[in-house]
Amino acid sequence: MADKDAAWDGLFFTGVTSTGIYCRPVCRVKLPRQANCRFFETAALAEAHGFRPCLRCRPELAPARRFWSTTDAQAVLAESAAQQLQSAIQQGLKPPSMTELATQLGVSDRHLRRLFLRHWQVSPLQYLQTQRLLHAKQWLQDSPLSVAHVARVSGFGSARRLYSAFAQHYQLSPAQLRPANASLRKASEPCTELELHYRPPCQIATLWQFLRDRSLGGMESWEGQGPYAVLRRTLRWPHASQALSGWLEVRWDRTQPVVHLRVSASLDPVLPQVVAQVREWLDLDAEPARIAQVIGRDFPEALGQRLPGCLDGFELAVRAILGQQISVKAARTLGQRLVNTLGEPCTTPWPELNRTFPSPTTLAREENTAHMGSLGLVRQRQKAIQALAREVESGHLDLSPQAKLEPTLQALLALPGIGPWTAHYIAMRVLRWTEAWLVQDVALQTALGVRQHPRPTQALEALGQAWRPCRSYALIAAWQRLAPQPEPSDHPEPHGHNAHTP
Repeated sequence: MADKDAAWDGLFFTGVTSTGIYCRPVCRVKLPRQANCRFFETAALAEAHGFRPCLRCRPELAPARRFWSTTDAQAVLAESAAQQLQSAIQQGLKPPSMTELATQLGVSDRHLRRLFLRHWQVSPLQYLQTQRLLHAKQWLQDSPLSVAHVARVSGFGSARRLYSAFAQHYQLSPAQLRPANASLRKASEPCTELELHYRPPCQIATLWQFLRDRSLGGMESWEGQGPYAVLRRTLRWPHASQALSGWLEVRWDRTQPVVHLRVSASLDPVLPQVVAQVREWLDLDAEPARIAQVIGRDFPEALGQRLPGCLDGFELAVRAILGQQISVKAARTLGQRLVNTLGEPCTTPWPELNRTFPSPTTLAREENTAHMGSLGLVRQRQKAIQALAREVESGHLDLSPQAKLEPTLQALLALPGIGPWTAHYIAMRVLRWTEAWLVQDVALQTALGVRQHPRPTQALEALGQAWRPCRSYALIAAWQRLAPQPEPSDHPEPHGHNAHTP
């Protein structure tokens, strides 16, 4: 705590008995006496002991934890339950009941509650209530959203229940958390500005280059060069029975582990969900120290490696299909043609940023088959894209981080033109699957020196066992070893064999 190391941010909290406040390890207030400090693994545990969140370091802004364990089965169950509760609140979704969680995890409701209490030292209800309170606190302080809106997206259901919870737990009213100029900001600003915190170290340059190599004009633009370039892009987000369009801007801070994010006012109704997706996209909740424990001996250069995600799962899946059997550059060309021809108009402050990626509804239409053919897409890819679009449009296929892995993989593999390579790659970047291991990828085989092995896929599978449960991070690190040659294509051929080397 004394060195205020951001690498510990979100991994524990410090309660100060003399003030009744709990803080993040990075809090800049004067250090309290050690005799007055108590340490808690979660914010819920700190609040269960009667501590209130610090208004300066703001515990709700700490990077989230990604719980994982490979040895203790009871810890796996307790951490999986906590992960699902936390994720639901962050995404503005209704959290599953303990009965639903227990069914998913294959244990009884009573047993899961007992394991949860033993592992986290708080009940599931206490844990969930803390997540709701901190989530509401963040949006009350950082956004122009109404109290009623914040109450809904935080799971309280009504402003009255939110007021009651804040009075009971924090001895505050929601109005006390509002900035003095909140109403003026809402009226005058075309966007909401936020700071997203992460745990260092972070290989910003590697992540930024990965995304820049795959960016498409009209829906993505860059200002500047290198790791501190500003990325802007358009975004379409489903909301109720319609889709909202808007833009966001991302910039990494040069001096502190913070990402500066601006989101257009048009996306205010889904702002919490968009911000949660940005965190997934940039892998801001990664724990570099724990990942290094697994892959660091074999990939020492990968400390701070991030796993690139996406902002739109459907978009990522289409771009994967577009690039089957061709290079990243060729895939980018096809993607650009698709955006230019079938992308939908979007208004932004920048003339060069004027389109969103084609929607599932647009790409599912039979009349657009001729358009895709004129863009250079072979018939097999047209069928694959249209089949994918119909499944997403109908709601039969969920391409979001909350989707269940096995059913999603099976649904993808059932579509024409999608094989194991494609399905696993999509799962890695859309579902945040850290166990993806593309044994048929030629570039991966080359990077790890098994390309000439009599059975390269089996050799690669054997190597990958040592890097579980972080094989996706090892995969990205292995691809980086092939620089300064062009990066391997992230786009497989239809039946799972990456046909080219980087």
